[in-house]
Amino acid sequence: MVDTKSPRKPHFGVVALVGRPNAGKSTLLNRILDHKVSIVSAKPQTTRNRIVGILNDPRGQIAFLDTPGIHRPLHKMNVRMMEHVRASLSEAGVVAVLIDASQPFGHGDEFVLEMMRQQKENEPESIRFAILNKIDLLKKNKLLPLIQQYDETGLFDQIVPVSAATGDGVEQLVNSLFESVGLGEAVYPTEDFTTQPERFFAAEIVREKLLHHTSEELPYTTAVAVDRWEEEEDKNLIKIYATIVVERETQKPIIIGKRGDMIKRIGTEARVELEAILGARVFLDLHVAVHGSWREDERFLGELDWPLS
Repeated sequence: MVDTKSPRKPHFGVVALVGRPNAGKSTLLNRILDHKVSIVSAKPQTTRNRIVGILNDPRGQIAFLDTPGIHRPLHKMNVRMMEHVRASLSEAGVVAVLIDASQPFGHGDEFVLEMMRQQKENEPESIRFAILNKIDLLKKNKLLPLIQQYDETGLFDQIVPVSAATGDGVEQLVNSLFESVGLGEAVYPTEDFTTQPERFFAAEIVREKLLHHTSEELPYTTAVAVDRWEEEEDKNLIKIYATIVVERETQKPIIIGKRGDMIKRIGTEARVELEAILGARVFLDLHVAVHGSWREDERFLGELDWPLS
């Protein structure tokens, strides 16, 4: 006789979220966790590091690896981004490939599939999901042919349509992921939802606001570095001193704005969001500096990274 009263054994697994830039990986992770751990922008290559998001559930724990968009690297920064992707593919027991279902299949999608073929050869035991995202933007008669197209590749164990923006299909996806990961105890503290240090999250929030307000004027040439982080517990105050780095002198006025109005707007929006997240008053001091070759500077790029834990 089966003992139905005995507690279920917990599950634990690592799921890598991969895909082309702007496929919706960060939006999906934030939706699953019901917490903001990854910044979101309409600009491709917004995510530059691997970010660990932790889902704690009565069924167990899943560590999601939100990765940069898969692309052909042109700078040392992009090479590092792709290294984050490959490291995540080798570490994860489940690989979830996000596909923008609203866009026609192209060379970038074939590049992702080729990487999945290599991943299948290198990690034959891993489970692969094709997640067809943005189905809210797709005509219904287009969905079944798309599912068939990805099924015929023979690369995926499951194909799941979702909308990270509306939440449609996300609960079913999470159920399938828990069914796919193995048994195991939680690796991360169950009260945590990310391993991302606060100072780097602060830099990312500033960069998100920067991307939002300057997306037309600036391409991928900006970075944000936190120079100092001071906490005054008796005043419930956090002081953050950060530098926005650009590649050319002509880009500084864009960020500063007339009479400093742009950098003030970026700082105010970032401060308000950080106060809500950190649960403390925030003093945010922003400066702009020029570093003409920061995307090729290994030392500077290393300072922008955080440990891949």
